[in-house]
Amino acid sequence: MRRRDFMLMTAGVTLAAPLVFAPAARAAATMLDYTPGLIEERLKGGEVVFVDYHATWCTTCAAQQRVLAALTEANPAYAEKITFINVDWDTWKKDAVTTSRNIPRRSTLLLLKGDQELMRIVAGTKKADIQAMLDMGLSVAAV
Repeated sequence: MRRRDFMLMTAGVTLAAPLVFAPAARAAATMLDYTPGLIEERLKGGEVVFVDYHATWCTTCAAQQRVLAALTEANPAYAEKITFINVDWDTWKKDAVTTSRNIPRRSTLLLLKGDQELMRIVAGTKKADIQAMLDMGLSVAAV
């Protein structure tokens, strides 16, 4: 067994990652796959945008996604008020979507509104930290 396959198996990650964080679709946040201009389009529309730079093989990314799934299932307001966008690290790591924001690595989470970066987590998986980020997103979405 190759190391990559082992890591994916033990992390519970599949190569065909679902577009929904959790099975409970009523409360889960839909993760939009990045396409050029999507983040800017949503920001110009006044949305709060949560950007997840991740790779399918990254165990830290998988841990972050499990925390996000639990949080969005527990609080449907996150999915209602925040736009979640997935940026695949392997596809976009050398593109302006990554380099213009000085993203150092996969497993980086950003919270954006307008032309401001409100919060950043790099390689963090603590529920309290990710929840604080989502709560900030709710507070600025109300403004």
